[in-house]
Amino acid sequence: MKRVALSVIAILMTLYAPAVHADVVTDWNHHTIEALKAAGTVGNPWSRSMAMVHVAMSDAVNSVQPKYTRYVTTAPLAPKASAEAAAVSAARHILIQVVPAQKSKIDEAYADSLSKIADGAAKTDGIALGEQVAALVQSDRAADLTNVPETYRPLTTPGVWVPTQPPLFSQYAQAKPWGMKSADQFRPGPPPSLTSALYARDYNETKDLGGTKSTKRTQQQTDAVRFWSQLNFGPSWNEAARQLSARKGLNLADSARVFALLNMGIANTFITDWDAKFHYNFWRPVTAIRNGDQDGNDATERDAGWTPFNTTPMHPEYPSQAAIQAGVALGVLDPVFGTGAVPAFTVTDQVDARLQRQFTSLAQMGEEQSMVRIWGGIHFRNTLEISEQMGRKLAAHLLTTCMTPVR
Repeated sequence: MKRVALSVIAILMTLYAPAVHADVVTDWNHHTIEALKAAGTVGNPWSRSMAMVHVAMSDAVNSVQPKYTRYVTTAPLAPKASAEAAAVSAARHILIQVVPAQKSKIDEAYADSLSKIADGAAKTDGIALGEQVAALVQSDRAADLTNVPETYRPLTTPGVWVPTQPPLFSQYAQAKPWGMKSADQFRPGPPPSLTSALYARDYNETKDLGGTKSTKRTQQQTDAVRFWSQLNFGPSWNEAARQLSARKGLNLADSARVFALLNMGIANTFITDWDAKFHYNFWRPVTAIRNGDQDGNDATERDAGWTPFNTTPMHPEYPSQAAIQAGVALGVLDPVFGTGAVPAFTVTDQVDARLQRQFTSLAQMGEEQSMVRIWGGIHFRNTLEISEQMGRKLAAHLLTTCMTPVR
């Protein structure tokens, strides 16, 4: 009965939601995600490209309308330029550098956006300004160490992550973060001792709920696991932000700022998370549960044939990318859209558009995105809790140090 009532509320909130409007920032958020999808760019490189595009747009807009501080731009302000043209030009020039094979697709969207801006000196100046800002952002990230060779070497002792394939993007553990001093600035303490009661609690929860043969995982939980692959993490938070931004009617500078901070935060999660992951090298549940007789804990019974419902990602367990990303997204978006109920919003699978999830609060989405990692058998609860705290700290740092209100 409670579930029916909640469904009715969600429908009514959708029907009576405020009128929505898009702007060039939300338009190019969508264009960027589509271009990256067409190029097959995912995970860590995806987050880097998204941050670059949105920082460039925010700096471009605030070079015309100086409401917030700029991240890298040192050029003089251009109050007579078109802020819209500057943002569009900045996004376009970043994108054709990071996914050059998608140039025709990008230029088609670019021409469409420019056709909606009145011709004249303001438009011309805005285009030139956007190109200048994009070049500054590209220069800032040119030596960010995200493209150095991978040098990770695995160890094989109890408690240590054992890769079954080459690890994904381990070089991001040393990469240059956005708006932070170093990748380890918010590194958490170590995971719990293998002999602790906390570890046993988490071990048995994941073992019970996250296996392929689990009889305790509900159908609703199974459906959520199938949706929340890492491919959907960042795009879903951006899709949610687009819908909420349009309904709230954010002005251009505010819209540019929230998407820049969101995507800087997401990019930072792939750097700070990888730093901690490859520092602690904590084992995944599939290794832990199959070797439960070697951890020195009498409360962790081994299951030699246990297999996780989700495919285990190719990087260590602690911290969790899902939970740290949820934490940073909530930390950025909550101050803008609130922590309570919002008009129902929908996020869509990046591969199969028929698969969707609907939520009536950001917290509801963040909790589900985190919990699926237990239900999918690839994380432990303590890891999720510590990781969300990491994400919140990342967001708080960005909010107080980057794109702050101009005095």
